[in-house]
Amino acid sequence: MGTALITGASGGIGYELAKLFAKDHHDVILVARNAVKLQHFADELRRQFGIAARALTIDLASPHAPQNIFNQLQGDGTVVDFLVNNAGYGIHGNFAQIPLEEALGQIQLNIAALTAMTRFFLEPMLQRKRGRIMNVASTAAFQPGPLMAVYYASKAFVLSFSEALANELKESGVSVTCLCPGPTETGFQERAHLANSRLMKFGMMSAKAVAIDGYHGMLAGKPLVISGFRNWLVAESVRFAPRRIVTAVSRKIAEKTTT
Repeated sequence: MGTALITGASGGIGYELAKLFAKDHHDVILVARNAVKLQHFADELRRQFGIAARALTIDLASPHAPQNIFNQLQGDGTVVDFLVNNAGYGIHGNFAQIPLEEALGQIQLNIAALTAMTRFFLEPMLQRKRGRIMNVASTAAFQPGPLMAVYYASKAFVLSFSEALANELKESGVSVTCLCPGPTETGFQERAHLANSRLMKFGMMSAKAVAIDGYHGMLAGKPLVISGFRNWLVAESVRFAPRRIVTAVSRKIAEKTTT
């Protein structure tokens, strides 16, 4: 059995992924900002599955957080066999009206932190010639997203980066999987201020179902996992439609309704 490091582990998809790792008797390192919730979850996993569960309370939006996490784990000899970059967030609204710190915060967490975590933990994996990395993107990665412009663009980066890295690492013993969920029942919608948007009226998958799809895809070494047939169909369909129409439809779905 190995050790899995999961960011954004205090809720949603990260929470469910941590339970899947623990159920398969992997030790887990849980990373999130909410210290009380994270420690409670770690205690729960230890009791239920008899594994080692460690809570690291840290805000990955801090530029030095990935380096600090890596240094801490390297310092105590912890070997990370599975890295899950799940932490991320989005904000709904016109780009010109969103505070600059919120726009840059999304880039820092969704792109910079994910890239740094991947780089830090990839090197020892390559030295051992084994390891698995999962980067959580979104079906938002497949098209521009008016009213969530920075979030959609950040997830496009995660998808492109992950697929390119998966190709680079062929035959290395290390695999990279990009998980692309559609609308999912997590705390994302509340933080993104997505209440009453049409996007939320299309129906959401459970975080557990998405986590199961991603977990199995990662273990199989798949470069890309789109969770849910309808989400797969939408992601594939945008490849054949004119970009102007894709963007217009994306905006329509993101707009809020009065009912």
